[in-house]
Amino acid sequence: MNISHIFFDLDRTLWDFDVNSQKTLLDIYNEYSLNVRGVKSFDLFLKHYLKINESLWDLYRQDLISKDDLRSKRFDLTLNKFSINNNELASEIGNTYVSKSPLQTSLFPYTKDVLSYLKEKYSLSIITNGFDEVQKIKLKASGLDTFFDTVVTSDFVNVKKPNPIIFKYALDINNVSAENSIMIGDDLLVDIIGAKDVGFSQIYFNPNNIPHNKICDYEIRSLSEIKNIL
Repeated sequence: MNISHIFFDLDRTLWDFDVNSQKTLLDIYNEYSLNVRGVKSFDLFLKHYLKINESLWDLYRQDLISKDDLRSKRFDLTLNKFSINNNELASEIGNTYVSKSPLQTSLFPYTKDVLSYLKEKYSLSIITNGFDEVQKIKLKASGLDTFFDTVVTSDFVNVKKPNPIIFKYALDINNVSAENSIMIGDDLLVDIIGAKDVGFSQIYFNPNNIPHNKICDYEIRSLSEIKNIL
């Protein structure tokens, strides 16, 4: 490899989306006294929300619903599971989630250590399917913004990974070729195969050791293993 530029995914690769989201949802459950409103337990609230949110994100990734639809419907549909039909409450909770979640700061182990190591040798960038304003808040709040030269969001480019357009856009604004680039991410199809199809080298971050039959250049379970590759 003759790598000069490293592209990272953000959510579930560096920023621990699941931990940070659950912390925010627990705060919301308590702040809005959802137990009094008929939501019997936080675990049940979380279970329904995660299923609904993932199904809506699948639709959003396929361009079948808008960003606003995603944000407005996920809590409305979750509350409906508990016979709470209150669009105003769902909207308020949705706004609270979007404002508070990006301020959470839990990162995967070794994130800053590895980024500090890589920053001395490579140019670093982000390619993420997240919302533009939200992802930039996450990076700043968690102290990651100083590591990256550019942040490319699907929200800004109006194209989502694994569409080759977003990868090519990231290459263009960084004035680098795919042959000199490597993508590191947790989503095998969206990050790894998407980047591979454009000509990137790839490192699949698979902390839960999920079985698969896809071919990628490298696979790691801990970010610390990147030091053995780059």
